[in-house]
Amino acid sequence: MIEADAFLGPAKKRGFDFYCGVPCSFLTPFINETMTGPNLDYVAAASEGEAIAIAAGAWLAGRNTIVLCQNSGLGNAVNPLTSLNYPFQIPTLLITTLRGEPGQKDEPQHELMGQITIDLLNTMNIRNAYFPNQVADVSRALDDAIAHMNKTGQPYAFTMSKGSVAESSKKPEMISPSQTGEITDLRTHQSLPGRMETLERLLLSMLDDIGLIATTGKTGRELFTLSDREQHFYQVGSMGCAAAMGLGVALNTSKKVVVIDGDGALLMKMGTLATIGSYAPENLIHVMLDNGTYDSTGGQPTVSPGVEFADIAVACGYAHGTKCDGLAGFAESLASALELEGPSFVHMKIGPGSAKNLGRPTIPPADVAKRFKAFLASGQTDR
Repeated sequence: MIEADAFLGPAKKRGFDFYCGVPCSFLTPFINETMTGPNLDYVAAASEGEAIAIAAGAWLAGRNTIVLCQNSGLGNAVNPLTSLNYPFQIPTLLITTLRGEPGQKDEPQHELMGQITIDLLNTMNIRNAYFPNQVADVSRALDDAIAHMNKTGQPYAFTMSKGSVAESSKKPEMISPSQTGEITDLRTHQSLPGRMETLERLLLSMLDDIGLIATTGKTGRELFTLSDREQHFYQVGSMGCAAAMGLGVALNTSKKVVVIDGDGALLMKMGTLATIGSYAPENLIHVMLDNGTYDSTGGQPTVSPGVEFADIAVACGYAHGTKCDGLAGFAESLASALELEGPSFVHMKIGPGSAKNLGRPTIPPADVAKRFKAFLASGQTDR
């Protein structure tokens, strides 16, 4: 057993100062020390998959990251670990507990995951080792993890057994209540524009120093077709994770960050709205293009027609929410969002369908990540 600081200190010396995760009782002293410790940042995520995406965004913005979770939440993290971290070569140090570890008495819901945790990590090609529970082992364990991540660009996992970290008396403060935002309704209830022309209008509003993260599917494909720039990140997988990645970026850069989301993607991880609202990065603009369908998979309907997304975003703590359904209103919404302190949410209704014979980004995902990271690092000022 070690004290939390016996790991946090050596990790900090090696540059790991951004933590994100979802609690587990095994992690309680570890997380509490992280949240109350000096010179460490911790973001409380709504789900494990969201935590992985937030950490990915923070890494793109120059931070070394550690994600904390219970092994029961690994299922929530499989998608971004395999379709975001893996193709884009985004490393993070993952610390997952071993609830239900064979030979240890635990609750019945942990039994199966305890049996398969290490096999699951191996199946995902994530190198792993037991969390060091002796002070003498911490530095070597961290150095092994760092060497692997530097060599491969892939995550590395520590699996934490019960009792690895000593209890702590520290208690984190409650996260401050969300602010009360404003709603602007610019809807005309006339014919809806398509996604391609909506993206064209968005690009006209974007300056060269604004980062743009596009959700998976045809949104990123159409954006690439219209214009490929170093500040574009095409999230070709990890559906639902664009907003969380945008949060991770926005918290760690002085640049404006625009997330282009979709209704189906946002519905998948709506908890991210609450996380963004709580941490409230002023430089984040969250644009959702809502065509009421899963367009990339054949146009199956979503449940978005019954959802007032801008109202939900503002209720979660966004500073501004705008509803629009025409190009003029969309342009006005973007102009306001770029001028105001955010986070801002723009709910843009568009028509279904996409360009015919639509291509895909031809730049390898790892290269997209490298140039986006370089873009974020250029001309950076302290936040």
